[in-house]
Formats: sequence, C-alpha cells, structure tokens
Amino acid sequence: MAGDHENDKRGSERWGVQIPWMNRREQPEERESADPEPPEPESAPAGPAPEPDAAEREPTGLDAGEDANPEHGEAGEIPASRIGRSAKLGAAIGGQATRYAGTAAANLARSDQKAQERTETRHVEAALKMVSVLGEMKGAAMKIGQMASFIDIDFLPPEYREIYQEQLAKLRAQAPAMPWEKVREVLVSEYDGKDPEVVFASIEHEAFAAASIGQVHRAVLHDGSTAAVKVQYPGVAEALESDLANAGIIVRVAKALAPGLDAKAVAGELRERVLEELDYEYEAQNQRAFARAYDGHPFIYVPKVNSRLSRRRVLVSEHVEGHPFEQVKELPQDERDIFGEIVFRFCFGSIYHLQHFNADTHPGNYLLMDDGRVAFLDFGMTKRLNPEQILMEQRAIDAASRDDPGALRVALDELGFLHDASAIDAERLMEHVKFVGGWYLEDRELEITPKRVMKMIEVTSDPRSDFYELVRKEAVPADELMGRRMETGLLAVLAQLRATANWHRIMREWVYADEPATVLGEAEWRYFGQRGTSQTPGLPAADPAG
Repeated sequence: MAGDHENDKRGSERWGVQIPWMNRREQPEERESADPEPPEPESAPAGPAPEPDAAEREPTGLDAGEDANPEHGEAGEIPASRIGRSAKLGAAIGGQATRYAGTAAANLARSDQKAQERTETRHVEAALKMVSVLGEMKGAAMKIGQMASFIDIDFLPPEYREIYQEQLAKLRAQAPAMPWEKVREVLVSEYDGKDPEVVFASIEHEAFAAASIGQVHRAVLHDGSTAAVKVQYPGVAEALESDLANAGIIVRVAKALAPGLDAKAVAGELRERVLEELDYEYEAQNQRAFARAYDGHPFIYVPKVNSRLSRRRVLVSEHVEGHPFEQVKELPQDERDIFGEIVFRFCFGSIYHLQHFNADTHPGNYLLMDDGRVAFLDFGMTKRLNPEQILMEQRAIDAASRDDPGALRVALDELGFLHDASAIDAERLMEHVKFVGGWYLEDRELEITPKRVMKMIEVTSDPRSDFYELVRKEAVPADELMGRRMETGLLAVLAQLRATANWHRIMREWVYADEPATVLGEAEWRYFGQRGTSQTPGLPAADPAG
C-alpha cells in the first residue's frame, strides 16, 4: 500500500499546488486508519458519584431504555422489527426525560454548585445512553446519531452542547462493534464456506472502524498488502426494512407540512438508495468509478477496490491511513479552510466532472493523509445525474446569482420544487433560496458557521419560520432528495471547520466554466484537462459583479 501511495504522490511537484500541511506535518502525533480507534469510554466527572435523590433514581424497565421485548433478540443482535426498534429508541429518550425531570426537582433543594454538577452529570449520562442505543440499533437509526454529531445542537443549553457532540461524534468513528463470531459467520457464508483465515493471510478480530450497516477489519492479503475489510452486520437488512417503514411515517409528516411533496416518489427514492447501500457489490462499483476518476488527483484520493475478494456483504479495499476529522478541527484556521475547500470541490465538483456524487457527507468519511491529500471513504449512497438535470441546476443557480426572481421561479419549477408555480410569490421565493443557498450565491469571502446551518434548517422545516407558508407550497422532488442531503451535510461539515472561502467564485467554475478561483482550482483543472475528463459545459458567462 505504501508503494502505491508513493507512486501517487504527485501533488505539489506535478500540479504546482502547495498545501501548508504538506511541509508542516512531517511527524504527526497520532495517525488513524480509515476511521479512528475508539477513545476510552468517558464517564461522569471524577470522584465518587453522588447518591441520587428518590426523584431522580434510575427508572426500571423500558423507562431505563431496557429492552423487555423478546423479539429484539439476544445480546449482540440488532432489533429488527419496526415496533421493537421504535420502542428501543423511544425508551432511551423517554427514560432520560424522566430522569431530567427528577434531577430538576431535586436541584431545588441543592446549592447552585451541586445542582450544576448534578445536571452536568445527568447530561453526560444521557449522551452516553443515546450513543449506546443508537449504536446497537445500527442502520438508519445510527445514521441519525452520526448526522446529529456534526450539526450544532442549538436547542440544548449552550454549556451542555459540547457534551452531546463529543459523545455522538463517537458514532462517526467507532460505534459498538459486533462480536467476531457473528462477523465470521458472514465471511464464511460470503466466501462459500472458506474460513477467513484461508481467504486472507491474516485478519484482525477486533474491528477498527464501525459504520451504520457494517464494521471494518484490518487484514493482510496473500500478496503482503494491507486491506480494509468491511463486513455487513448480520440482520441489518431486516433492521433497515423496519427503518424504511418508520421513514414512511416521517414522509407523511413532511407531507402534512409541505402538501406539494410527492410522498410516494420520495419514499421510493429513499428505499432505492438504502437498498443499494445494502449491496456492497454495488458500492464497490461506485467506489471503482470514483477511484478511476480521481486517480492521480492532486488533493483527492479514493481507495482502490479489490474486486476479486469483494462480495455482496463484504467489501475489500485498499487500507488508507490518515488523520480523522476531530484532529483536522484542531489545525490552524488557514489549513481548515483548505480542507473545507477540498471537501467542497469533491462533493459539488463531482456532479459537474463525473455527473455522479456521494450523498453521504458525514465527516467520518474523510481522512487527511500525510502527503496532504484527503481520502474519501464509503460510497454506499451515491446518485447519478443526467446532463439535462445538471443544466437545470445550473440555470437555477444562475438565476439566483443574478437576482432574477422570475427566472428562478421558472428554473425551480422545471426541477420540480414547486407544486404550483403560479401560486408562488417570486420575490419571496428568491428570499427563501438565498437563506438556504446564499453561502454559495454571495460573491464574497464567507465563513460558514453553526448559526448559518441552524438558520438554514429553520427556514426549511420550522413551522415558526417566516417562510413556513412558502415551504408548504414547495416540494422536494425525488430526484433532488439525495442532492439536498449532500448539501445540508456538507454545510454542517464546513460549519464545524468554520471554513472560509468565496464559495460563489468556486461554484462559478462549474456553473459558467469560469477560470479557476483558487490555487487548488488551478491544480484541479490542469488535472482534469490533461486527462480529457468530460466537463459539463458552463452557461454563458455572467458578470459576477452584477
């Protein structure tokens, strides 16, 4: 593997791009492999734990998040039924709510300091419980926790938000692992009865990374190379079927808020994408496509797939080492800005360079490699677009950038975002679009902050928003569902970095085929130009100054 990386290390010399950390990070303090090793479990503050008052003692049964339903299975198994999974999640949340009420009542008789200490302890316990339950459930339930970990949780008191994010972030890196015995059963089944010790020269029994539907084991192949072996959790297909049934409830609620929503089409799109994610052979096909497209790229790296050893429930790919997102967040701001631009160029740029994008943007999928490139992992949920759809996207961005409400309404109507365009106030629609996508529509240096992310979520989903009545007249076409997921997730990642750039100028490279706006852009365009990779033609150039 190291040899392959050396052969690919063409960044600064070949493409003329200098990334600060290439020279600055010669001896990193800690290095992670594909996803970080699990940190030591955290507990409540040190010292003897205070005895709980009667009002806040641990509830029993389901109130404590216990699983009393026999259909949930034995220890280590994923609860599969719709009722069982809903009950497990609801019990965890309900149990913690009960305990908070008890803590609040008991705090009335405590000193301010002791009350604060006890409340903080309760928040730590609640965060640990949420991580435990979401991790055990796997599937879509765990994805909710992963998503929540990188969107700032503004509804919590400011002094406690970090506690929840710190604990939920562990789902990005290392969720509770399935025991080796169950993993081995999957491997033996997928390799037609062959023992994993025969298929691989060696394979570690301890998973070094865990995701929503599988976990990853480090292995050595018979040629001596190191591989990452992702094994699907046994029972996760049934669990996801239950989650999809629950997703139907979510879609119906969304339809009540936005009557223009085509609930049947959206549910179909969700089901198709999720079922694709269950098929690792399909994921391998996606990853191979991205790996070929970015082979030798100056700052983007996609691990190569071992097609011979990959199966429907086993994906074997090149093992990549690098620094996880939590370490990237500790870099100086100028380096975080560069990392943010790289992620932005990968997420949006692949739409225009490949007509294909990865919809799963949670930051556990990104590793900063020692040579300065960023490795992108996990291609289970991707979306292909046809040139006509991309052209309509370009027209919508163009209309919003030119501040042309009429043209924007027409463009969004063509994309299927408007149930009845004639009933929409074009000026009001323009205001709404600028709240949502203004970060890449404004021609200026712009820092992405958590406040901006929460505002974007508010104006698209909160009934208290000034745009609520407009949102009820809008739709989310099925073909756009994954794109909106990608955009929201990307914005949340950039907010965690507090990344700053003129995002509009970068976007113009794809919408109008403008000249590169940054040094990274220059290197990327040289790369694609020399490869002769197809580029979606830009619209007629518009004056960015208006």
